[in-house]
Amino acid sequence: MIYARAVGLLPGGVNSPVRAMRSIGREYPIFIDRGEGCALIDVDGNRYVDWVCSWGPLILGHANPPVVDAVTEAAARGTSFGAPTEGEVELAQEVIDRFASVQMLRMVNSGTEATMSAIRLARAATGREKLIKFAGAYHGHVDGLLAEAGSGLATQGIPASPGVPEAQAAATIVVPWNDPDAVEAALAEHDIAAILAEPVPANMGVVAPADGFLERLRELADAYDALLVLDEVITGFRVARGGAQERFGVEADLTIMGKVLGGGLPAAAYGGRRELMERIAPAGDVYQAGTLSGNPLAVAAGLATLARLDAGAYERLAALSDRLANGLAQAAGEHPVQVAVTCGLVTPFFSAEPVRDFAAASACDLDAYARFARELLDRGIYPPASQFEAWFVSLAHDEAAIDRTVEAAADAFDAAFS
Repeated sequence: MIYARAVGLLPGGVNSPVRAMRSIGREYPIFIDRGEGCALIDVDGNRYVDWVCSWGPLILGHANPPVVDAVTEAAARGTSFGAPTEGEVELAQEVIDRFASVQMLRMVNSGTEATMSAIRLARAATGREKLIKFAGAYHGHVDGLLAEAGSGLATQGIPASPGVPEAQAAATIVVPWNDPDAVEAALAEHDIAAILAEPVPANMGVVAPADGFLERLRELADAYDALLVLDEVITGFRVARGGAQERFGVEADLTIMGKVLGGGLPAAAYGGRRELMERIAPAGDVYQAGTLSGNPLAVAAGLATLARLDAGAYERLAALSDRLANGLAQAAGEHPVQVAVTCGLVTPFFSAEPVRDFAAASACDLDAYARFARELLDRGIYPPASQFEAWFVSLAHDEAAIDRTVEAAADAFDAAFS
């Protein structure tokens, strides 16, 4: 068995924790051989409808021919140069054309790296150190952001992982999502460099911002001379052409991007107003560098992906997302399940009440979700192995794949609650 070898060579047998599937009660993960469109095929030949899509990057599905062709052509010219390429300039222009708030950007290799770099820039620009983040939000494994909420409206962060220095976590103020009063209280009490937010959190499940909440964050950031940093690693290029900022009409000072940006290869970026971004070396004094940043293969995949994400693509993606969400809600029947949806993102919450923050997400019946996920896997459907992760819809999914998923879900819901 591959897992028997893997567990002796890799911590937990995997290279990222959520892949282990332990949160849904599986002893070992499913090892994948290949992907085709909206399908995954494991090493034993079993085929699944895939609702993970590499945790978001594969908005066109697996092995999309234009993307594969673009990467193949790029690889034939060389896999890495450690020098600028024209493709990096073209990709930057494409991003800037989509995001009104972005005038310049810097490419990096991962969302974690982009977050770390954006925070450093925000601290340099404001001369302050403390950050506001929201309970349940994940912005990569940056030391200071692996902090969890305590009691009260605004609490000092405490380390959520061994190895995180207390001083790093203490500079993070954790407040509840969708609670503008808590944000304002934190701003009034602390000298805050930046408010850091996923505009549509998807790492507690999909929890949309309440009406006016993002607008209030923008107002509060301006009132207290803090920066608004929006983490669009998940929502960027997925919920709309210009990300959540276009969808909700709120502009960030700094934007963090990833996932779809690389079209399935490792790529991320951070960007914002020119006067902020020109603080980055070598234009300015804030240092950040990366050997593989702007890798030509990732750039090629990103350009090929974004070229296919036009207005019609987003209309199609929204329709598919709604079809999946409505189908799951109907399949749940009388069971206590709430289905949240935005374009390209869906979450079935095992809760009798709508979920509006991390506390409500944490109160869901996680054991029932685990049983539900295992039942789906047995029926050829590959869901996220955590209640706290979004289901990712791709343009490779079609009505038949959704209908098959909904049919399997009806039985899986019954089994989960039996």
